[in-house]
Amino acid sequence: MSDTTLAWRQYRLERKMFWRNPTAAFFSFVLPLIFLFLFGAVFSGSQANLNVLIPGIAGLSVMATTFNALATQMTFLREQGVLKRVRGTPLPGTSYLSGIIGSAATNAVIQILIIIVAGKLFFGLGWPKNWSELAIFTILGVSCFAAMGVAFSHIIPNFEAAPAYTNLVFLPMIFISGVFFDVDNVPTFLRDIANALPLVHVINGISAALVTGAPLSEHLSDLAVVAVWTLACVILAVRGFSWSARD
Repeated sequence: MSDTTLAWRQYRLERKMFWRNPTAAFFSFVLPLIFLFLFGAVFSGSQANLNVLIPGIAGLSVMATTFNALATQMTFLREQGVLKRVRGTPLPGTSYLSGIIGSAATNAVIQILIIIVAGKLFFGLGWPKNWSELAIFTILGVSCFAAMGVAFSHIIPNFEAAPAYTNLVFLPMIFISGVFFDVDNVPTFLRDIANALPLVHVINGISAALVTGAPLSEHLSDLAVVAVWTLACVILAVRGFSWSARD
């Protein structure tokens, strides 16, 4: 049986396990929608603010369903000895990890589609103006934050500490990256920090695809920043990866 077939089987297993865990499903899909509808109600009188909010929530969803989920899950699997046991089975490690990462990527794509429909039905936003640009930034954003999540799991000492460690990165990043408001309205030093991080550039690309319809050629710098982060995170994820729990 090929590695690809084994990866597909592992992916299907991960999807079944995900849906059998209502808590995981809630935080992956419902929590971002709660943010969307709460802040959407606050900004209901301003289409301009809604046009900022919806791509921002889409970017938040990408990060939550990949970075947060994988950093926590990989820490759990490592510290509980699951990775070590898998390593000792005939299942190739790449197939096992591909199934896990593929499941997280699926959650991100589903979440963005839900937000697009919600934006169309409830917040006066039309259908995406540039589907190909949306696909490019979604794929690159998912790849970036998935690799970042795996890489970040290397520094988390144990599963109990995982939520605190991930929120230490996740919460500041979403608040300075223009998820809930225009990033141009934050103080200059925070805007400079945000521009050095990938989330604001993912949001810029999604916003172009959903709201402005600006061509990809106008967002090549955003694409480049996310690509550099993706490459760096992939290298860190691979170099620091361990199949065994820490002593």
